Amino acid sequence: MWSGPRNISTAMMRSWENRGDTAVSDEPFYAHYLVKTGAPHPGREAIIASQPTDWREVAQSLTGPIPGGLEIWYQKHMAQHFLDAMDTDWLAGVTNAFLIRDPELVVASFTRTRPDAAFWELGFEQLSHLFRAVRDMTGEPPPVLDAADVLKDPEGMLRALCDRVDVAFTPRMLEWPPGLRGTDGVWAGDWYHNVAQSTGFAPYRPRTVSLDARQRELAERCRPHYDLLHQHRLQAWAQ
Repeated sequence: MWSGPRNISTAMMRSWENRGDTAVSDEPFYAHYLVKTGAPHPGREAIIASQPTDWREVAQSLTGPIPGGLEIWYQKHMAQHFLDAMDTDWLAGVTNAFLIRDPELVVASFTRTRPDAAFWELGFEQLSHLFRAVRDMTGEPPPVLDAADVLKDPEGMLRALCDRVDVAFTPRMLEWPPGLRGTDGVWAGDWYHNVAQSTGFAPYRPRTVSLDARQRELAERCRPHYDLLHQHRLQAWAQ
């Protein structure tokens, strides 16, 4: 599952892990990203020490046997971690899906703590690049979920995703115990405060945001990439 920042990506990982038949991996390219970009993220050295820093080694492991002998492997990926020097050949060895969120909401949230954020850090360009790469490999658009649709109808959208990737839906995907997990990345203490308190997907609440000129420019640059994926988004499964 490829997502950008400030989305429901960790809640989605919780949903799949709670199935009981699914192994999860939390942002396995994060250390590689930090080494190559020099980004000064909280807990940087601990993150780098916790994962391989060579993307090729990571990709090889991600296309190998499923951990724990389980049936499904849910891999939570941040699109901004996919850097220019990385190739897409390994994507043929996994089933790819995409999680998107309206650019204005992403920009408003991200720039609250990173007012000088660069366009590439928002992940939208990488999402469209990866989407096109997978579409070209498979001959059809891969599944896309919009976060707003998921929050409006978690069961309907999860059923639609499961149907698309040929996995049986289970109601266990709709809730999970609170707290952190051993499968969370070492950065969880810095970033997962809200999801650690959650027991399911948050109720949908319509939001309007006020953006300054720079924020609006960022959102407008992201919009075409979002629109490319949004036109292919899944519709709620008819129950």
